[in-house]
Amino acid sequence: MITHRSVIDLAAACQRGERIIDVRERHEYVGGHVPRAEHLPMGSVPLRADDFAAGEPIWVICETGNRSQEVVDYLSRRGVAAVNVRGGTSAWRSTGLPVRVA
Repeated sequence: MITHRSVIDLAAACQRGERIIDVRERHEYVGGHVPRAEHLPMGSVPLRADDFAAGEPIWVICETGNRSQEVVDYLSRRGVAAVNVRGGTSAWRSTGLPVRVA
């Protein structure tokens, strides 16, 4: 299974209404995030692991792709179809895709 995808793939997933979680800290998230991304800090993922359905794709993003890869590895071991966004929010911004500030 492919666990790394590009921000262009994520943009398409956004249009399809797929679930996206941003695992950065709150101050990072409010500074600018992918529209539709749900904030769920990395440390909270194990506490909410039962919230993820095994067959539903979950897109995971952080700033550069490192923290999100750790979360993808964790969720994948639990049978979740998790996808890491290569380059993270930094790549999303540099591509010129819109960010939401909250």
